[in-house]
Amino acid sequence: MSNFERYLTLWVSICIVVGVLLGKFFGEGISVISNLTIATINIPVAILVWLMIYPMMVQIDFDSLKDVKKNIKGLWLTLTINWLVKPFTMAFFAWIFFDYLYQAYITPQEATEYFAGAVLLGAAPCTAMVFVWSYLTHGDANYTLVQVSVNDLILLVLFIPIVRFLLGVNNIEIPYNVLITSVVIFVVLPLSAGYLSNKYLIKNKGIEWFKDVFLAKLKPISIVALLTTLVLLFAFQGEKIIQNPFAILLIAVPLTLQTYFIFFVSWTIGKWIKLPHAICAPAAMIGASNFFELSVAIAISIFGLDSGASLATVVGVLIEVPIMLSLVKLANKWSF
Repeated sequence: MSNFERYLTLWVSICIVVGVLLGKFFGEGISVISNLTIATINIPVAILVWLMIYPMMVQIDFDSLKDVKKNIKGLWLTLTINWLVKPFTMAFFAWIFFDYLYQAYITPQEATEYFAGAVLLGAAPCTAMVFVWSYLTHGDANYTLVQVSVNDLILLVLFIPIVRFLLGVNNIEIPYNVLITSVVIFVVLPLSAGYLSNKYLIKNKGIEWFKDVFLAKLKPISIVALLTTLVLLFAFQGEKIIQNPFAILLIAVPLTLQTYFIFFVSWTIGKWIKLPHAICAPAAMIGASNFFELSVAIAISIFGLDSGASLATVVGVLIEVPIMLSLVKLANKWSF
């Protein structure tokens, strides 16, 4: 695990401080960035998100799908949790907390936007960091690759209807074309570009060059893009956070409960169906973690940089690493 991944929460915290200060002292200048949009997509943010997501997509080898029948029980567990359980339990926790338990602390508009951000997180299973969690729990690397490949393909089909349904239940109207445009720009295009460049580079340069040179050069770009995006987000959220810093804690509570809940459900079922530890651990981890880069991007494109939905997805980034590291310790402690 790299220093960046290990201390992600620290970097996000620094981005909060820097972004809030920029928003407070250079608010009018930064607002120019928010107006650079085409069809609801903010151009600077879209570029940054592409620089975040492409390095993840280019690592996925869809040739691994030929091994999909191996450890089929573990794959079915992953798919069931990710697409039939997780989005709906996330929506449930968000609904209970934001619409009811927090009524005295947040406005109805904030409740609606926080709910939307939570739904976007719950509907996007982890794509990149799950490789780290699998490695740290001594998971089967090939199985994890199959998991990610299958989930990315399903994401193309199910993400839009699930998000639209769950937001519609809470009376949040999202034009279908806006959601489709966001998924095409932030999922279909980088996934296609990643697949094609993966094949081309490995064929012409070799697998060692691809891993040791190309991916090594991409990683710093991805990191800088992520941190820059977070600074922009908090620059636009600065005034809100200064007025109500308690909001971050309020958002973190249901997201944290959801993460632990999904992990324990996945782990319990995995043991019940007698999965080996090397399969059960990554299956539980991929369900518990989120594709937060995608969630942040779509929240920005649909609700805006200064929205509560965007803030909720960023809180997901903030709590991801410390929670997942605690689950890694549990998984290793309960190894069987």
